[in-house]
Amino acid sequence: MSNIQELCEDIVMWLRDRVKESGSKGLVFGLSGGIDSAVVAALAKRAFPDESLGIIMPCHSNPEDEEHARLVACALDLETKKVDLSSVYDLYLTELESTDNILALSNIKPRFRMTTLYYYAQIKKYLVTGTSNKSEFTVGYFTKHGDSGVDILPIIDLLKEEVFELARYLNIPEIIINKPPTAGLWENQTDEKEMGFTYSELDGYIKTGEAKDSVKERIEAMYNRSAHKRRFPQMYTRKG
Repeated sequence: MSNIQELCEDIVMWLRDRVKESGSKGLVFGLSGGIDSAVVAALAKRAFPDESLGIIMPCHSNPEDEEHARLVACALDLETKKVDLSSVYDLYLTELESTDNILALSNIKPRFRMTTLYYYAQIKKYLVTGTSNKSEFTVGYFTKHGDSGVDILPIIDLLKEEVFELARYLNIPEIIINKPPTAGLWENQTDEKEMGFTYSELDGYIKTGEAKDSVKERIEAMYNRSAHKRRFPQMYTRKG
């Protein structure tokens, strides 16, 4: 990626403009220990050194995720708060009928996290800053009204490979860059295993429209099925 410094500076200025035009004071975001949230945290810290807040929100999560989130926070000298959602999640499930649908159960977690971020955003008059990238957004690899429930999306035009490049430019710890990307919704889950193709294959398809037939069919099917996730709810309007 050429002009990575220029890209970084442009996103930082974009963040400042979005905060200013909304009458807000700063930025709040989830700090998961993954590469996307680490890059967003670094950009936010550059844009608002004293008004950026990372929220660590374990929910029966791998303890390593919190370790990595704190490693990022330490590297950036970033203010953080921890809100453990595990007991809230457990209590909530007691009010629901039981199911073995892993996605129905897992998607509760990012929706709780979205609610938590907006709580702090309201208190501090911050904007909720999302961490979705172009690759995942294209195929709908995010939770509707969960990690997509945000005010702004600063890396939404970056492919996953570009997020990795930006992470290196921003001096994100190597352990974060090198670990397999995961949403952390269940044990041993990884993004590429769940999607059924690699980020390299997905990024290649987005750039060129080319991929081996099985991958191309899966990407296009995911794109079509997830169209509703990339737009506002369809709204009925009366005739005449």
